[in-house]
Amino acid sequence: MDGMQNDIEIIRPAMRDADVRSRAGSASPADLKLIRKGLLTLHTLELMAVNIYRCQITPRPTGLNRALVAAMCNEMTHLQDFQVKLYEYGWRPSPFRWAYWIVGWCFGAFSRLRGPKAILKTGVWVETKAVHHYAQLLGTIPWDDETRAIVEKNQADEVGHVARWKSMLGGAGNPE
Repeated sequence: MDGMQNDIEIIRPAMRDADVRSRAGSASPADLKLIRKGLLTLHTLELMAVNIYRCQITPRPTGLNRALVAAMCNEMTHLQDFQVKLYEYGWRPSPFRWAYWIVGWCFGAFSRLRGPKAILKTGVWVETKAVHHYAQLLGTIPWDDETRAIVEKNQADEVGHVARWKSMLGGAGNPE
């Protein structure tokens, strides 16, 4: 991840086989409790984000749809990042993640029904919340260096999404 941490143009950073390792027992029990809670939170919120974008995409060949597909792919990468980390620690994703899937579907579907400006406003709102969550988790959880780098990269991606959606929203007339 060196050199790529804040490059938001990289949608899917490379991951090599050697990057996967067991992290079980790598921290104190108290720290592991915080790490687990943080990874579960990030994993479920990224699942929600993937579903928001998936439900906002229409079949039309527009700039907005291209940007939504790229954002969805990026969020899928975040989801994978946190799922891998959960398994590296010996944990599993939350059995209640289906609720976040439904919430994501609702945000995505309802904003799509309301049109491009609603899609963009939803994106700005949701991604701003994500940046805030990332900041809280970066400030309160004793991440190992590799996991911290992933969390920071993913937060930078969310900042990039906010900027993209704001830019498209502020564009001339129709954001499509």
